[in-house]
Amino acid sequence: MNITPLRILLIALICSSCLNHTSDGDNKKVPDVVDYNFHVRPILSDKCFACHGPDANKREADLRLDTQEGAYAALKDYNDKFAIVSGNPEQSEAYLRITSQDSTVMMPPPESNLKLSAYNIDLIKKWIEQGAAYKPHWAFVAPERPNLPKVSDDEWPTNEIDHFILAKLDEKRLKPNETAAKSHLLKRVSFDLTGLPPTLAMQEAFEQDTSPNAYEKMVDQLLDNKHYGEKMAIHWLDIARYADSHGYQDDGPRTMWPWRDWVIHAFNENYPFDQFLTWQLAGDLLAEKNVEALLATGFNRNHKITQEGGVIDEEYRIEYVTDRTNTFGKAFLGLTYECAKCHDHKYDPISQNDYYSTFAFFDKVPEKGLVGTIDGNYADPPRMEITDEMVEEVLTFVNKKDSYPVAVMVMEDSVGIRDTHILDRGNYDAKTEVVTFNTPKAIMAFDTLNFRPNRLGLSKWLLSEKHPLTSRVFVNRIWQEIFGRGIVKTAGDFGMQGELPTHPELLDWLAVDFRENGWDIKRLVKQIVMSSTYTQSARNTKRKQEKDPENSLLSRMHRTRLGAEMIRDHVLASSGLLNDEIGGPSVKPYQPDGIWLAATSGRGVLKAYVQDHGENLYRRGIYTFIKRTVPPPSMLTFDASNRDQCEVRRLNTGTPLQALVMLNDPTVLEASRVLAENLGSSELEDQERIKNAFKRIVCREAKPEELDVLLGYYNDQVAYFKSNLDDAGAFLNVGEYKSLENRDDITIAALMQVIHTMYNLEEATTRS
Repeated sequence: MNITPLRILLIALICSSCLNHTSDGDNKKVPDVVDYNFHVRPILSDKCFACHGPDANKREADLRLDTQEGAYAALKDYNDKFAIVSGNPEQSEAYLRITSQDSTVMMPPPESNLKLSAYNIDLIKKWIEQGAAYKPHWAFVAPERPNLPKVSDDEWPTNEIDHFILAKLDEKRLKPNETAAKSHLLKRVSFDLTGLPPTLAMQEAFEQDTSPNAYEKMVDQLLDNKHYGEKMAIHWLDIARYADSHGYQDDGPRTMWPWRDWVIHAFNENYPFDQFLTWQLAGDLLAEKNVEALLATGFNRNHKITQEGGVIDEEYRIEYVTDRTNTFGKAFLGLTYECAKCHDHKYDPISQNDYYSTFAFFDKVPEKGLVGTIDGNYADPPRMEITDEMVEEVLTFVNKKDSYPVAVMVMEDSVGIRDTHILDRGNYDAKTEVVTFNTPKAIMAFDTLNFRPNRLGLSKWLLSEKHPLTSRVFVNRIWQEIFGRGIVKTAGDFGMQGELPTHPELLDWLAVDFRENGWDIKRLVKQIVMSSTYTQSARNTKRKQEKDPENSLLSRMHRTRLGAEMIRDHVLASSGLLNDEIGGPSVKPYQPDGIWLAATSGRGVLKAYVQDHGENLYRRGIYTFIKRTVPPPSMLTFDASNRDQCEVRRLNTGTPLQALVMLNDPTVLEASRVLAENLGSSELEDQERIKNAFKRIVCREAKPEELDVLLGYYNDQVAYFKSNLDDAGAFLNVGEYKSLENRDDITIAALMQVIHTMYNLEEATTRS
């Protein structure tokens, strides 16, 4: 092919352009008004802040683009040049550099492997033309209650939530779905509020109740259910990194389950969130001594603790305080606070000084890095001993099973015990300047006239009506629990690198409403589940899938696989095996042999897994013993947290291993056998037995065609087991629950096969 000089030039220009631009978003229309927070800052944060952001140690050319003052200032060594010139992109060095084809001056530099799309460049250009107005990061501005937006259909909204959702759908020319079928709605709300399937009695009562407030009555019943606290506690245990072992290699046992009992109790009693937060952060510092509040401070002591000889004591003590500080930042602020331990945060306005000033609040505990040995104390000091007298008089919610005192780690401050230093590069032995109690000014100044310089003052700082994050972070997390994703998808990162809220006005409305109504958690949950947004069907259409593949606009309800604990609980509850006792020590259900031995130091009482028996085999998933180095394998397969550190959002995956668990887990097989025995011994006909099991497991009536398939399968299995009687006995020989005497092995085995198949249906393990 003859390549002319003109063609060579064109190819060179195209290739040069590709070095700095990508086609992503090139076809998108630049909005009429370009907003710094929602359009420009995400680009600068992704492409520029690493070198021209908050981290002074990594800042290039003395240029800051994360602040208006820095961007508008004269460039270093060039008094007549400026990165940003308001209204004039052609005089703005930042714009000239991002459009340059000269590899020696283009930004981002080619070696960074960061590129701007043509759409990105057009956004920045138009923003500069419109005045290049900077704004504080949206999450660092205190929320204000917005007015309800106008919507196209005044009949659809049930409450204020729906106005914000429908307004966004109107913008995108999407319509919400019809209300879900009663059976789907009951299953959904039952799992969301209690983590358990609706009983047959609940299903029948709800179907027969034709009153206008039938659904609201059911919601109130579920909110008052004793299992509500267990369901709500699961996400908080992830946040608090609760476990039953210390972690690290030796990974000996610890006793923190009374704190878990308190969390369940607090949710059931609907403690307002300001109390829930204050008691956990600073219950030991209240003016009036309160045993229950002291127990709540175990939240701060759920971190890993070493029991290995030869460690450097101060190194691990610093690790514990670091964990408490990082957990505080993620749990209550929704920020990647840990990024500022070794240097100024590269993206958010959190300096290393800010980090260690916050660290100081958690650094006054009289603790050591190493206390005792692997088989020594199950609770390092400071600790409290829970006696029978305490349980009888105050801690009535603690499910204490024997007369021995139970020791639980709690918080305690010692005045003047130590100074807090900034640690150079985060190294425990590289102490530099001394810092005192403080918080990042960019979030909200810590005014010592209003807030005492301790953890109690820190709690009041979080709960101030001027605080921009606390209420937003919590309501977003509750929204995530119910809808599968938060209004801010990155629930643990409300900072510069986090995703923008899909419905910012709704988030602010919920945050202000929550705070102004006494931080009432049950009220918040009820608002959400009573909304028309929540009660929609999950029906999808091609148009909705194309316009909103992640369903972030909520034109339908999402379908999500049940969480790890709920899958176990569903199997136990629907089969009649569930031990619904609340609280108490953790239990060890069935687990494959040898896992702990193969992944442990080989020392201590937890070197080998010792399975429980009897009623303890059938307790809810929240009570399953969690050894940090070897978390429960079945639950881990379904994305449960390993509780190694604070976790604010679980993954929700679908893998072949999950299918293998449902097919082979002894609990699932045993539940299938027990339900088959109970139904098989009833006076019901075969078809009625299958219909009954289907309604228990799938939580709706079986369709005629489904019933035909299941009944045909049952008859096939009866024929098989008649010809293979030994196989029937072997198949039924599973689990420790006492078998039914004088049973018909052929009938029970065939019915067990059908029930086991039902448990493996996608719909059975899906929240509709």
